[in-house]
Amino acid sequence: MTDVLRRGRASLAFGFFAQGVAFALLVTRIPAIQDRYGVSDALLPAFLAAVPILAGVGSVTTERLVRRIPPSRLLRWSQPVVLLALLGVGAGERMVELGLALAVFGLAVGVLDASMNMLGVSLQRSYGRSIMLSFHAAFSLGGIVGASLAWVGAHWDLALFVSYLPVVVVLLPAALVGSRWYVDGGGAAGGEAEGSGASGHVAFKVLLPFCLVMTFAYIGDSTVSNWSAKYLQDVLGSSEQLATVPYNVYMVTTLLGRAIGDFGVRKFGAVVVVRMGALVAAVGFVVVAAAPGAWVGMLGFTLLGLGLCVLVPQTFAAAGRMASEKYGPGASDAAVARLNVFNYVGFLIGSPMVGALGDAWSYRGAMLVPMVLVLVTLVYARSFAAQPDRYGGGHERPRTADVGRGSNGL
Repeated sequence: MTDVLRRGRASLAFGFFAQGVAFALLVTRIPAIQDRYGVSDALLPAFLAAVPILAGVGSVTTERLVRRIPPSRLLRWSQPVVLLALLGVGAGERMVELGLALAVFGLAVGVLDASMNMLGVSLQRSYGRSIMLSFHAAFSLGGIVGASLAWVGAHWDLALFVSYLPVVVVLLPAALVGSRWYVDGGGAAGGEAEGSGASGHVAFKVLLPFCLVMTFAYIGDSTVSNWSAKYLQDVLGSSEQLATVPYNVYMVTTLLGRAIGDFGVRKFGAVVVVRMGALVAAVGFVVVAAAPGAWVGMLGFTLLGLGLCVLVPQTFAAAGRMASEKYGPGASDAAVARLNVFNYVGFLIGSPMVGALGDAWSYRGAMLVPMVLVLVTLVYARSFAAQPDRYGGGHERPRTADVGRGSNGL
């Protein structure tokens, strides 16, 4: 079973990596997509908002599908759809074709994100220790690789299809081969289980603290991804070239924070790690808001990466664990799918909110609003504590039923 879990962990990490590459290739080439299809500045926000909205629909749909279909099977087939939809974005010529490709991309991403995190939560439960941050570290690494490939495509003025095709040709078959070793919540490899039996009766009030933390974390994340360059250039007076640096630094520090985050959870517990993450992120927003120049502003964005990076993975893990303890193991998948919707809620709220506040008030002041929201995480930090188990401890331990079924069906 150890080999089954290790292969399952490695294959799922590659799935996170591939998704990071695909998402970065889409969002970092938005100006090129806009030019290719002639999308006006007024119409562009509608196209961009459609993706997270449809992703939310896909996530809600996944909550229902996992009652009959294992998450591994949903992930196995949603990932190729995402990659092919990305290729479709680069291959089309008319605006209707762009809309169709983005719609497919959004729906498939919702299914993919939800099923991917379901498998991550269930694998962590089988491992009996924190490994969730390592999966999201793989996503961050994929984002860095995807953004770098997008830079190469933009630098050499490559057509979108030419830029996307080699990536899809490499990632799609690799993802399909790797999906053979996915491990579902019941310990079954390769999607052999008949379904997770996820309950539809997970009370929303149980998930409310995690939904709020997820929303606020993504408001902070979208603030960095959408406004860091503009903030450095327009508010702090940096050059256009220097203004592109903060997001890259943010991604690198996110990767580093997630790479070591699991060790912090194992040593100090999830509550301490979540509290420290929220405090570091809040300090980062203060530094950005008060920065006298570009280099201090970049220090603030660096702190934001270190702080925000731990919140989302731990929120998925804690929500899945709480639902499993309260309603049974099958409820974990339903909780993750429902919580995943608030990923997109935060993304939709964050960027327009900062823009509106910046125009009506000031961009420095606007940076303090996500700071206050992130600090709300401190109120709910105790919800991230693992409940004492039958061994008398507060740490997760592998469940006999989860581990045994993967090897001999007992």
